[in-house]
Amino acid sequence: PSPTMATSPLPSSGLAVVKQRPRYGKERETKSTLRELLIYIVFLADLCILTFGMVSTDMYYLNRVMSHLFLETSSSEADGVTFRSIGSIADFWKFAEGPLLDGLYWDKWYNNMTLTMQKNSSHIYYENLLLGVAQIRQLKVRNGTCSIYPYFRTLLKDCYREYRYRAEDRSAFGLKNGSEWKYLSVSSLSPWYWGYVGLYSNGGFIFNLPKSKQESVEKLVFLRQNSWLTRGTRAVFIDFSMYNANINLFCIIRLVVEFPATGGALTSSQIYSVKLLRYVTYYDYFLASCEVTFCLFVIAFIIHEVIKIAKLKTEYFRSAWNWLNILLVVISILAIAFNIYRTVEVSLLMEELLSNSSVYPDFYFLASWQVHYNNMIAVNVFFAWIKIFKYVSFNKTMTQLSSTLSRCAKDIIGFAIMFFIIFFAYAQLGYLVFGSQVDEFSTFQNCIFTQFRIVLGDFNFATIEEVNSILGPIYFITFVFSVFFVLLNMFLAIINDTYSEVKADFAAIPSQEFAISEFLSQ
Repeated sequence: PSPTMATSPLPSSGLAVVKQRPRYGKERETKSTLRELLIYIVFLADLCILTFGMVSTDMYYLNRVMSHLFLETSSSEADGVTFRSIGSIADFWKFAEGPLLDGLYWDKWYNNMTLTMQKNSSHIYYENLLLGVAQIRQLKVRNGTCSIYPYFRTLLKDCYREYRYRAEDRSAFGLKNGSEWKYLSVSSLSPWYWGYVGLYSNGGFIFNLPKSKQESVEKLVFLRQNSWLTRGTRAVFIDFSMYNANINLFCIIRLVVEFPATGGALTSSQIYSVKLLRYVTYYDYFLASCEVTFCLFVIAFIIHEVIKIAKLKTEYFRSAWNWLNILLVVISILAIAFNIYRTVEVSLLMEELLSNSSVYPDFYFLASWQVHYNNMIAVNVFFAWIKIFKYVSFNKTMTQLSSTLSRCAKDIIGFAIMFFIIFFAYAQLGYLVFGSQVDEFSTFQNCIFTQFRIVLGDFNFATIEEVNSILGPIYFITFVFSVFFVLLNMFLAIINDTYSEVKADFAAIPSQEFAISEFLSQ
């Protein structure tokens, strides 16, 4: 062929085909992305229906009602003592023999008419069936578990340290003729209780309250007169459960009174309203169908990710989106496994309770794990929504956002090191200067949260000024100036400068992406 023929341009039709090939490739990619997005939206909708089907506003109102009844109500026999106001062992007995029993046993109507109770069962607020009986247990520490300075050994013979599992007293005491006087180890799946001053195990000296109020009063009076609570007592737990058939909710309550080594008492509580019986109404069966759909989605995602791993091998694990997929699949598998386990365990507990209504049904471990399960699902939903960004990354604005964050990552890491050096330096200063006087600085963790509150403008300056009129204002003014006026503005400047650079780069480079709006219009 002649040189002119060799260098001649392609025909116009051939040039059009070459130009359209990238367009068709981009179109296929957009179609695939859109298809994945639609499938994922269906999965996300199914997940949200399941998640929000587990909770309701009735849970909040039931928690609030029970909180008012058991935490804030007093009685004439208790001399005005409520659970929150317990400050000593004597106050505990007043609460236990008064407001506690009044709240547990509802045997009269508002006009003092005696109620006819089926199988001697109590209905709290006339609507909530008390399941079985309440359980009370205490944990003690041994005498001599702490060291007394030599100067005081002639004056002090007894020494009981703060609660530690190794210092726990498991020896029988008092009358030594019942479970309340003998230590009982409990093999429970319930997590240990993390109180204000200790992490408490599940065993202890345990007894159950009788079914009737009068017998319970006699039981508590007997234990008080025989000194069931001693100097070594470090924590007392009151556990009971109830069921409201009107709204199909279980309410599991744990009241905790800690007796620290400093003397006095600290109170805390856990009130869980959970839906343990899942399939009662037609809506519950609709949720069951959503659960089946969810399981099918999870199986499909597992197969899809396994195929991708086999195809990409180690390259698969270099993408953050793939790690997010793995996280979602793992959490979903754990959720399915717990759902099956919870259903089986509730059935076993209900069989035991129906066979003997005078026992304490341990719904606490199910309730605590149900709360952890709800938290796990909440995290799963959060990351599921975050994953939507993967499918809208073709959008110019979203690409600018991700490019800005990736480009300034090194600068932000360097800034974060400098920020936290100053931040933790102030936290240690606040803890050492104000820790023994101000609740917001009583622990190092509280100091960190308090300083974040200062940055947000939520802080009571007068408290630290009262403790130290010199270092208080110096700490506050220098912290606000260093962190709020200097460091935070540096952080915003890093983000702003990087975004300006990325925006300028995107303006200089023509976009060759196939816009989804154009695709939909076609």
